[in-house]
Order: sequence, then structure tokens, then C-alpha cells
Amino acid sequence: MKPPRHPWLLTAVAVVITAAFLLPVYWMAKTSLTPPDRILAPTPQWVPYPVTGENYSTALGYEGLTRALFNSLVISTGVVALTMLLGVPLAYALARVRMRGSGSMVLALLVAQLPPAIVLAAPLFILERRAGLDDTYVGLIAADTTLTLPFAVIVLRPVLRAVSTELEEAALVDGCGLPGVVLRVVLPLTVPGLVATAGLSFLLGWGEFLFGLTLAEEPGVQPVTVLLNAFVGRHGTAWGALMATATLISIPVVCVFALFQRFIVGGLTVGSVRG
Repeated sequence: MKPPRHPWLLTAVAVVITAAFLLPVYWMAKTSLTPPDRILAPTPQWVPYPVTGENYSTALGYEGLTRALFNSLVISTGVVALTMLLGVPLAYALARVRMRGSGSMVLALLVAQLPPAIVLAAPLFILERRAGLDDTYVGLIAADTTLTLPFAVIVLRPVLRAVSTELEEAALVDGCGLPGVVLRVVLPLTVPGLVATAGLSFLLGWGEFLFGLTLAEEPGVQPVTVLLNAFVGRHGTAWGALMATATLISIPVVCVFALFQRFIVGGLTVGSVRG
């Protein structure tokens, strides 16, 4: 493969695209550090001046923020655990077991990701209300998993298929059962894919808003994304406190991806190339 004739042009395009994606993030952080009386100034300021922590003081002083952050952590961790618990066996079965209709199952998983969450909210609300799971962590975790599980299976299936079948057969000959093969041979070889799936599942669970709003009326179990709605009032929006809270919410996601960036990029690459 020949190298590009103008590598600087590709770099410039990449920088422009990256800047376009990061601009809303920068503006969010910039607004959180801007004095409230200057946020809606006629002439926008690209650099906050003077820098203030008033918005963060307002956000941290808001009743229920600590509880909402804890709720989001519990829900996101539960979503990751349930997604991996169900997604790994299902993806392994689709990758290794030869059966009729496996292609149709993969197509069904792809189609399951097409409907927007608002389409699923009403049926899930009725089911969880009848099952007594509304206003509970279990109900929110189960609802969010309906969004992450199809994605996890689609990502993990090619990752698991990339593992050599000879290694699995050798482990079976040595007396290792199928569960032992999966736990001791397959999973250690697919750590990047597993971490990528877990990280993106955490991101989807952490940022979910619709299910947290419709399936949980009790503030004691609502995620922090629902708390953002509290800064939007009938007569106006507290943009400073809203952006400060949004910045605080983004920190855990940034930390997760910064710590596991190598695994996430490697896992997604394996899944896309060897599918």
C-alpha cells in the first residue's frame, strides 16, 4: 500500500474533524467557568474571564447531586455486569456453535438497535410496573441492558471468532470442560474486546436519560442525567450550574476511557477487522 502523497493534508483534516467534535465539550467547560451574568452576553467569549467557581459551588450545593451520582454509578456498574454476563455466552454461541438461524439472530440483534429508546420506554414501563420493578435499580439496569446487550454481542462475536479453535480443542482434550475453556482460554485472549465492550456499556449506562426519567419517579434511584433537568425551569435555565454539573458528570467517563484507551481501541479494531 502506497503512503499518501500529502500526509499533512490528512493530518489537517483529522485536526479539523477532531476540533469540531471537541468544540461542544470545550464550550461546556468554558461556560461552567464563566460568571453567570456573562454567559448570555451578546458577544460570546472564547476564553472565560474572569474565571469563577461559582457555578461549581451552586452545582455541588444542589440537594441530591451526591445521591444521583451514586445512583448512576450503581446503574452503570450493574449494566456492565449484566451485559457481560449475558453477552459473552451468547456471543460465544453465535461464534462457535453451528446452527441454523444464527445469521438471522445476528440480523435481529442489528435490527434491535434501530428503534429509538422512546419506542421502548412505554412497553418497558408497563412490564416493569406489573413486575414491581419500577423505581428500582434492578428495573433501570434491566432497561439499560436492552440497549447495550445487542451491541455487546455484535462486537464480541467477531472477537471470539478470532480465537484459534485449535487452542480450545487442545484444552478439551486435556480434560478441560467447555466452561473452563471459555474462562481459562478464550476470555484471557480477548481482554481488549471485553474491556472495549465493558467500557462502552458503561458509557451508555452512565449517559442514559430517557429510562431514568420514565421508569423511576423516585429521586432516590434516579441517575444524575435526570438531575440535569432540574436546572431547566419554567422561567429560564441556570446555564452555569447546568454546565458545571454536566462537566462533573463527564469526568468519570473521561477517566474510564483514559485508563483503558489501549484496550478499547485494540478491542474495537479486532472486532472490525476479523469479523
